[in-house]
Amino acid sequence: MSITLNETHDAGLRSWVTSANAAGTDFPIQNLPYGVFRRKDGDETFRAGVAIGDSILDLRAAFESGAFAGFGETVHKAIVAATTGVNLNPLMELDVAAWSALRLALSTLLREGAVHQSQLQSALVPQAEAEQALPAQIGDYTDFYTSIHHATAIGKLFRPDNPLLPNYKWVPIGYHGRSSSIAVSGQQFRRPLGQLKPPTSDVPVFDACKRLDYEMEVGVFMGQGNAIGDAIAIGAAESHVFGLCLLNDWSARDVQAWEYQPLGPFLAKNFASTISPWIVTLEALAPYRAAWTRDAADPQPLAYLDAPDLREHGAFDVQLEVLLQTKAMREAGTAPQRLSLGNFRDAYWTVSQLVAHHTVGGCNLRAGDLLGSGTLSGPTPESAGSLLELTAGGKQSINLDNGETRIFIEDGDTVIMRGWAGGEGLPRIGFGEVAGTVLPARQV
Repeated sequence: MSITLNETHDAGLRSWVTSANAAGTDFPIQNLPYGVFRRKDGDETFRAGVAIGDSILDLRAAFESGAFAGFGETVHKAIVAATTGVNLNPLMELDVAAWSALRLALSTLLREGAVHQSQLQSALVPQAEAEQALPAQIGDYTDFYTSIHHATAIGKLFRPDNPLLPNYKWVPIGYHGRSSSIAVSGQQFRRPLGQLKPPTSDVPVFDACKRLDYEMEVGVFMGQGNAIGDAIAIGAAESHVFGLCLLNDWSARDVQAWEYQPLGPFLAKNFASTISPWIVTLEALAPYRAAWTRDAADPQPLAYLDAPDLREHGAFDVQLEVLLQTKAMREAGTAPQRLSLGNFRDAYWTVSQLVAHHTVGGCNLRAGDLLGSGTLSGPTPESAGSLLELTAGGKQSINLDNGETRIFIEDGDTVIMRGWAGGEGLPRIGFGEVAGTVLPARQV
């Protein structure tokens, strides 16, 4: 888990793609996240690309231009893997050395003064002219519960005297979710139907969800996996992680309240999850790491979940923003309104602990598997990552600037999430955004 900075992190680097040098861009040359795209309104196949400024570098076209010649066998292996299919899984299956070598090659090719600029100019596609798909074939999806602030706030709603269950501070809690309903930013989905039990009734009813919510999460895309029966040690865990994305794990709170005991979420969570199209690599995030701490009054992690490097820089200093744009706001041309601002740094459990715990019993993870952090909330009310918290369980409405109010998500609402890292003397790098819109429930 050692953190090494190299020339790709140089804050002074600039790109010949001029939009990558603009203040506030998510995609300066120090970022170089991966995604899958094609041009809109055509019949092209999806293929791998790298975000740079307001453009996408088409990796297949860049490879075919000959620009990668001379970078060595490791880069050749990585770029071939990145360009052989319609997703990033072949690239994810490689190792850290290959990922790092390709990143250095991309940084070199995209810097100001690069000798291959004329070759690569035609390999750029404006992001505004592209559509994106899931960056990987997601075989399995596991959702965790890493925010103690979220767990405590939710626990207080149902167990005021004992909000945290005894196992929370000892073990990263998680459940196996549904990968088939995960989609990329821009997802539109119907309000889910299910069994609801009104508080005034002795029997449930079948109806559309009335308490639809979002969950601000970080997604962890796995790289090279482990053999079944083996475990990934915490010190090696991050070498098996390809990168991070943003994740909105939509939740039907009223369906969940009736169904979740004793086995946890089912229909309340399987109808839609939305992720950002770009995967930011752990190497790109290296300058934005933070110490991970555990309060001295709390139980310290068991040995397989602890390491000196984890304590030193196991956390990620990534800002997480949630915004809402209602149908009325969209029609009036009104910008989305911020609902919360939190930070991934406040998670009780971090990425390496999730990977180590997931595999400690012998579970085999595979390239392209997705782990969700669970709702990420901070210590202040303004940093809560769900409406369930922001509205105190639906008891306090949120007043929007245009006069509307919200307790839970209504039909036509679009939830937008953004994430970025920065700091004094460091460039801002971001994840783009993840947006999802709720449509009316189907007729029953």
